[in-house]
Amino acid sequence: MPEYKAPLRDMRFLIDHVFDFHGHYAALGATDASPDMVSAILEEGAKFCENVLAPLNRSGDEEGCHF
Repeated sequence: MPEYKAPLRDMRFLIDHVFDFHGHYAALGATDASPDMVSAILEEGAKFCENVLAPLNRSGDEEGCHF
């Protein structure tokens, strides 16, 4: 079974260049959403998806859906 790898590079590109997340929040005066904070949140979310959620797919495929 292929191993899942979260597309962090694509997510960062969207946040930084397409949605201009940091510029948007800087214009609102919100300083809590720093680039380092956003990057840390993405990395931890990716770890959770890769290590916890992705392995569940295999058992779901093997067991199927039961009532």
